[in-house]
Amino acid sequence: MNTRLLTLTAAVAAALALAACDNKSETRAGSSDGVVAQTESKARELGNDAAKTMEQAKDATREAAQDMAQAGKNAGEQIADKVSDAVITTSVKAELVKDPNLSALKINVDTAEGRVVLQGSAPSSQARDQATTLARAVKGVVSVDNQLKVEAGKG
Repeated sequence: MNTRLLTLTAAVAAALALAACDNKSETRAGSSDGVVAQTESKARELGNDAAKTMEQAKDATREAAQDMAQAGKNAGEQIADKVSDAVITTSVKAELVKDPNLSALKINVDTAEGRVVLQGSAPSSQARDQATTLARAVKGVVSVDNQLKVEAGKG
């Protein structure tokens, strides 16, 4: 990048020098020293401006990289949460299948952020309460919202 800056500075300096040479009022003896000094000064200014711009570009690139890293981390966490919820749902259903008093086919299990919602029917209030107990025992469950309706003879 320093090579580019030097090339740019040299090109600007040369262009300014040529422009100064074309100026007929500056062709008097002794005035070329002033033109050279002005050209050097202008080249330094342009070089400083280019350096500032490059530093700003570096900062912007660094910030963009940090933003992308954070976005990737957030996406990873969201995916992990979804996977965890799916694992919880599957585990709760597996526990319901093991219980002979409950019909896993009649109980819908939904999980969001570790919160389990049970919907459907249970054959008795004891079976309904047992579904809550089984769901709470699953690792990762934060809460259980048991919306099961007791329907005798339908469990």
